[in-house]
Amino acid sequence: MDSLKLPHSLRSSHGGKALIPFPSSSLSPKPPNRQFALSNGLFTRTITPFSPSIFPCGHCDLMEARRMQFHTSSTSASMQPMTEELMGKASKDLPVSGDSIRRRFLNFYASRGHKVLPSASLVPDDPTVLLTIAGMLQFKPIFLGKVPRQFPCATTAQRCIRTNDVENVGRTTRHHTFFEMLGNFSFGDYFKKEAIKWAWELSTVEFGLPADRVWISVYEDDDEAFEIWRDEVGVPVERIKRMGEDDNFWNSGVTGPCGPCSELYYDFHPERGILDTDLGDDTRFIEFYNLVFMQYNKKEDGSLDPLKQKNIDTGLGLERLARILQKVPNNYETDLIYPIIEKASELANVSYALADDYTKMNLKIIGDHLRAIVYLISDGVFPSNIGRGYVVRRLIRRAVRTGRLLGIKGDGRGNLEGAFLPVVAEKVIELSTLIDADVKNIASRILEELKREELRFVQTLERGEKLLDEMLADALLSAKENGTAPCLSGKDAFLLYDTYGFPVEITKEVAEERGAVIDMDGFDIEMENQRRQSQAAHSAVKLAVGNGADLAENVPDTEFLGYDNLYARAVVESLLVNGNPVIQVSEGSDVEVLLNRTPFYAESGGQIGDHGFLYFNNGESLQKAVVEIKDVQKSFGNIFVHKGTIREGVLEVGREVEAAVDAKLRQRAKVHHTATHLLQAALKKVVGQETSQAGSLVSFDRLRFDFNFHRQLLDSELMEIEGLINRWIGDATLLQTKVMPLADAKRAGAIAMFGEKYGEQVRVVEVPGVSMELCGGTHVSNTSEIRGFKIISEQGIASGIRRIEAVAGEAFIEYVNARDYHMKNLCSTLKVKAEEVTTRVENLLEELRMARNEVSALRSKAAEYKASIIASKAFPVGTSKKIRVLVECMDDTDADSLKSAAEYLVDALQDPAAVVLGSCPGEGKVSLVAAFTPGVVDLGVQAGKFIGPIAKLCGGGGGGRPNFAQAGGRKPENLSSALEKAQSELVSILTEKAS
Repeated sequence: MDSLKLPHSLRSSHGGKALIPFPSSSLSPKPPNRQFALSNGLFTRTITPFSPSIFPCGHCDLMEARRMQFHTSSTSASMQPMTEELMGKASKDLPVSGDSIRRRFLNFYASRGHKVLPSASLVPDDPTVLLTIAGMLQFKPIFLGKVPRQFPCATTAQRCIRTNDVENVGRTTRHHTFFEMLGNFSFGDYFKKEAIKWAWELSTVEFGLPADRVWISVYEDDDEAFEIWRDEVGVPVERIKRMGEDDNFWNSGVTGPCGPCSELYYDFHPERGILDTDLGDDTRFIEFYNLVFMQYNKKEDGSLDPLKQKNIDTGLGLERLARILQKVPNNYETDLIYPIIEKASELANVSYALADDYTKMNLKIIGDHLRAIVYLISDGVFPSNIGRGYVVRRLIRRAVRTGRLLGIKGDGRGNLEGAFLPVVAEKVIELSTLIDADVKNIASRILEELKREELRFVQTLERGEKLLDEMLADALLSAKENGTAPCLSGKDAFLLYDTYGFPVEITKEVAEERGAVIDMDGFDIEMENQRRQSQAAHSAVKLAVGNGADLAENVPDTEFLGYDNLYARAVVESLLVNGNPVIQVSEGSDVEVLLNRTPFYAESGGQIGDHGFLYFNNGESLQKAVVEIKDVQKSFGNIFVHKGTIREGVLEVGREVEAAVDAKLRQRAKVHHTATHLLQAALKKVVGQETSQAGSLVSFDRLRFDFNFHRQLLDSELMEIEGLINRWIGDATLLQTKVMPLADAKRAGAIAMFGEKYGEQVRVVEVPGVSMELCGGTHVSNTSEIRGFKIISEQGIASGIRRIEAVAGEAFIEYVNARDYHMKNLCSTLKVKAEEVTTRVENLLEELRMARNEVSALRSKAAEYKASIIASKAFPVGTSKKIRVLVECMDDTDADSLKSAAEYLVDALQDPAAVVLGSCPGEGKVSLVAAFTPGVVDLGVQAGKFIGPIAKLCGGGGGGRPNFAQAGGRKPENLSSALEKAQSELVSILTEKAS
């Protein structure tokens, strides 16, 4: 079969004008197979068929239905088109699922020469953004010109995360934290005319949107786009809106690629007419397709220079188009999200259809957040208090507290103490097959992580409840003293919300029960401050065009020879000093050297760059001059940057050099890299297949391996892991390395490394019978070269993330020798054998503990003796009730002894009594203690609240219980004045209370 022909009507009923006119030959060059033909009043496109394997699960039902209408011509291998009537019938009879929309979009652009690429990870290979927030992100290096295009145009269904509008989730019809962006991209191939015409054809023909319901926006100065929409597509001028820079001009940042946009809006209420229309009216319009014409480079002075290569970057919101085509009132009620909401409704024992708006909003929040959470964890992002991990943790906490608002208790399976998020997540995972088939492979790990995080957070919520009780008690007491209405500050309410995940609705309800209100204006201010910070941090993809782009154009990719050679002759392609290109660099200067070929390994996949030397002839003397290389990095795609210092001579661009890698250091790196593969295999064998890599470092002196696991490893497990690895080392197994298609490697069971990006061809490193991984690093040829393996440490570095550090090879020998040296010295000092060291040290520690206890007891007795002497300095306060007060400095008494002295004094003075003591136990240290008897506390005077402000005068702080509190400081010179203030305030307060 040579080709397929799919029909589309050339004209519509709109005034007899061609809405999708026949493309002229004057258009920009088209990729292969983008052919057009006119036949019998029908516009047909001829496409070369492509393999169904480019789609995750075959073709959509609609495309299959269309194929069934084709028949084979007796005179040609090509297929004849079915009639327009049959196509319309097929479209109407079949449900428009979210999956079919995704497939039809990709199919549409694949038939026009676009390369169909998989969604990139939600963890971008880009330091300027935290998460993947747009479909164009994976193409950023191509747009910048840093990486040459491998194909002229592409299309994707990209998974995205945005949290800057998290507070709008569930409240509006369209905001999400997780969504899919369908996109078509051109890298200098086609531009405005094709992008506009195809967007219109896709919308009105492929998806059948009524042409009179689609409105267009263009940038106010973009006459070219306006004319294409009006004259060539045929959209009436009254449905084309010119809009300003804020709405229709895309900027990547302060500087960098930019350009005007054109957006497609769907009109839900055409009956409202065309006068005074506002495309920003969410009750009538929804923007579903955005076309960015990336044609300028914005400079620092704000001026715009035309880009050498004009690009197209588009985004069509899958959830939004599904809402339109499925004719539901909001994005959440599409088949992409509604099944998740139904599961949450079942757990909450409510009917979504009969629920009020508030309940529906909360169900939508759970439906949205669980999608984001599942896909983030599947991409290796686990809950923590920093970076991406905090995004996951915050979404989990919002989902948990939302579930509590809905009254969800337990897991819905009889366990009232169980977690409900994993039950809802099971539905997300069930639906994930159509988005990312790999999610199901790690379903158990996702569910376990959700269960652990939810149950841990429930405890945090309980602590928040206790804190709320304390805050309300303070608010009620303060209101009573000041004669005002009880009010919980907005700052306190926000602290409960943000730090403890306590819903402000519950805070309000509890406060009202106690007779207090919340300063909601103050709460809203705190919330707005946080929202601004979030938007500033996550709303833009930063691009820049500078020397790097020019360098990438002029310098070819570096040929890497280092798998087989540690020495090579090469030519200096470019020299950089402080990032700027130079022609010549002299002795003593730091320099970055770009070679046409190199044996040096550039840092990637966790393995650090090689060290070594570049040798070259130094002028007429023909002596060898030297550049010492201390690091090698990849930049601008696949260009190796050798960073070093010129030790002798002068280096020039175009000179031939001899590049030599430090063989001993390379061997150390190879040993540690192969040992890392063995470590991952041993972890999976000992603690479970669900463990996976979360990061690594392969250095000359050690290896570091981060992995996903929920608890500390037992000593017995670490010993078993070491034993396995050393046994594999002793087996002297030959490694096998081969290059193969990525799909074949995955089918063979090769493990992909976290955070790495792979091309269509991948390098597979296998230790037969033990490990098989996709890896571009350098490795030993035989496991026996590793010699030995030893774990140095195992620790947690974030929630659900553990880290093992280990040594192998020469570093292993050095580590063992160093440990042996220290053990011999210890044995000599303690005068025992090695096997007796542990017992001897334990005995010494016990003796030390007893001696310290004796010293502490003596100090306490001494402090009590001092206290007995100063007890006579106590004086009475109050008229109706005499309270004995004592405020004194006890010189250099330590904190524990000061506490003993205070306890002695309150007993000696008897109730009611108040004691405040201070001391300077060391240089730059202040200790304070306050002890109040029950009679003083009953008057409303609390030690914990009293001592804090006094400690601040000494540069510190502290607090405690109402009857006893301790504090510290760093300014001994202020102790005297602080105690004077303490006495003055104590006398004043108690005189008033006891009179």
